[in-house]
Amino acid sequence: MNQRPQGIDMAARSRARRRALQALYAWQVGGSNMGNVIEQFRHEQDMVVADLEYFEDILHGVEKHVKELDDGIKPFVDREVSPIERAVLRLAAYELKYRPDVPYRVILNEAIEVTKRFGADHGHSYVNGVLDKLATHWRTAEKRS
Repeated sequence: MNQRPQGIDMAARSRARRRALQALYAWQVGGSNMGNVIEQFRHEQDMVVADLEYFEDILHGVEKHVKELDDGIKPFVDREVSPIERAVLRLAAYELKYRPDVPYRVILNEAIEVTKRFGADHGHSYVNGVLDKLATHWRTAEKRS
């Protein structure tokens, strides 16, 4: 049975992921420096109730490992993805690869929810399929249990 890690505010983590998705989107399409993007988002009102440390970890992690993340995702993508889908896939891939403290099912569920909220109709189904295959590849032992 999965249990919530002690001291983790799951709602604050969800808000951090939503804001990180928006920041990743801005970084991808705007070409800005990630530090500037983080600074811009850090001062927004709803960041007060988000897990700021987690938000920054995601953004710095995606920036640092973007080529590796994209290379990991690529075998499972069979069509052009929108910038929102790309941001979701990168965010979730980062968590799958570098945040073993977060159960893969949480990662996939959160990715589906943010894609439903910000992506195109039915984009969440595609994102789910890609991430499920990636989780099988990167989290084999966890998926078996």
